[in-house]
Amino acid sequence: MNTQLDTTNTLLSPDLSLRPAQWTDAQAVAKLILDVCTADGDPTVAVTTEELLREWKNEGFKLETDAWVVKTAQGQIVGYEEFDNRYAHVSLGGDGYVHPDFMGRGIGTTMLRALDTRAREELELAEPDLRAFIRNGMATRDKVGREMHEHEGYKPIRYSWRMEITLNQAPTAAPWPAGIELRPFTLEQNRQVFEAHEEAFRDHWGHTPGTFERWQHHLTSREDFDPSLWFIAWDSSSEPGRGGQIAGYALCRLRMGIGWVGTLGVRRAWRKQGLGLSLLCHSFGEFSRRGQPVIGLGVDAANPTGATRLYQKAGMHIANEYVMYEKEFRSVREAAQEE
Repeated sequence: MNTQLDTTNTLLSPDLSLRPAQWTDAQAVAKLILDVCTADGDPTVAVTTEELLREWKNEGFKLETDAWVVKTAQGQIVGYEEFDNRYAHVSLGGDGYVHPDFMGRGIGTTMLRALDTRAREELELAEPDLRAFIRNGMATRDKVGREMHEHEGYKPIRYSWRMEITLNQAPTAAPWPAGIELRPFTLEQNRQVFEAHEEAFRDHWGHTPGTFERWQHHLTSREDFDPSLWFIAWDSSSEPGRGGQIAGYALCRLRMGIGWVGTLGVRRAWRKQGLGLSLLCHSFGEFSRRGQPVIGLGVDAANPTGATRLYQKAGMHIANEYVMYEKEFRSVREAAQEE
């Protein structure tokens, strides 16, 4: 498999150049991402330098082949793209950014075509009879980015929302369902929470099986991890098959200056009892007690479990909308765990 980045066949202006990303680029790339997200009207979805470096250290991610930047002659990074093998070498992802002051100079198309080349190389490792595709998301208001993706063979397939609430006073707590109690999270419970998450999200669109090692890398081993913002609901009943199990959870943290409900899940056996609303309101209350009135989260706009209605019922509104684009490489048997 050839993973050498072609830096000669580009559409870039003569004063711009494409090269693989380097560890020393992290701060400049994080600044670029923040500039782009701010221009798109939603800086809360940007990442810090530390978060970016954590992404680059993911198992299976190779910086020299899976990320690249576009630089000016003066050394400013004005474009960034990364590649992700999400599952089985057939469920692939990209994530790209072009500085708003450098639009129309071939940066986006050059990086997207480099992403396409990298994706096709990855397909050489896949089972030949599995459907293969790559997905890339962006704000719906990004007209240039959307047109560019459509020109390169991508189609819009799914929408998601970043929802938000600003608390003017302490929120009203929602009662816990009968037999449910909240217990402090400890690292000894981490694998149980991971397994509960895998079950809760198994029927969500686009979910692919995760590993406990990646879960730890992303969440509980990060420097800013605060276990007091992980709220785990347990079934304390003696009912066979239910008692002593995790029923639901809300994994929260501070993100880009706001409170963030990173993941809220309820396992199938405990749904439609109001547990999701109880967890959400408890999260709101804890952020309020900590003096953080602005709280956000991300959700699939067509979520099958009714999460969007739940969040709206809790007083949240749509702060920004995103669209997922997909480019299909081959359409055969669906990977068993996809969708």
